[in-house]
Amino acid sequence: MSGHDFHVHGPHDHAVEHAAHGSDKFSGKIAVMTAILATIGAMFGYQGGATQNDAALFKNNAAIKKTEAANQWNYYQAKSNKQNLAELAISLPGVDVARYKAEVARYKTEKESIKAEAEKLDAVSAEWDRKSEQMLHQHHEWALATTIEQIAISLAAITLLTRKKWLEYGAYGVAAIGTALGLCAWLHIDPIGHLLLLLGQGAAH
Repeated sequence: MSGHDFHVHGPHDHAVEHAAHGSDKFSGKIAVMTAILATIGAMFGYQGGATQNDAALFKNNAAIKKTEAANQWNYYQAKSNKQNLAELAISLPGVDVARYKAEVARYKTEKESIKAEAEKLDAVSAEWDRKSEQMLHQHHEWALATTIEQIAISLAAITLLTRKKWLEYGAYGVAAIGTALGLCAWLHIDPIGHLLLLLGQGAAH
C-alpha cells in the first residue's frame, strides 16, 4: 500500500498510540485497559454474529418444516374429500356398497398416518422457531454487551486525553457492566428480563 492511503483509527488505536509516546504509568494503564476491552469486545461481537446467523438458519429450517407440514395437511384434505365422496356413493342406488365402504375405511386409515406426520412436522417447525427466537434474543444480549464495551473504550480514550480520575472510574464501571452482560449472555441468563419481571411483580403488589 502507498503512504497516501487513508486509514480510520478507533479510540483504542489512538489510546495505544498516545501511550506509546508517553512514559507515565497512567497512560500505560489506560492503554492496556483499552487493549483488553477491545479484545473482549471483539469476542462479544463474534458471538453476536454467530448467534444471529444461527437464528436465521433456525428460522429457515422452521419455514421448510412448515411448508412440509402444509403439504401434508393438503394431502390430508384431499383424502378427506375422497372419503366424503365414497360415503356419498354408499347412499346411491345400484352401487357396490361393500367396495365403497372398504374405500371409506382405507381413507380413514390413510388420513390418520398423514395427520400424524403433519402434526409431527408442525411440532418440529415450532421447535425450530423456538430455537430461532432464543438465538435472536442471545444475539441482542451479545450486541448490547459489545456496544457497552465500545462505550467503555471511548471513555478510556477520553480519559487518556483529559486525565480525569472520575472518567477512569467511569470507564472501569461501564466496562464491568459490559463484561457482566457478556457473561450473562454466555451463561444464557437474561438479567434484563429478570429485572422487568421483578418490577412487574412489585407493581402488581
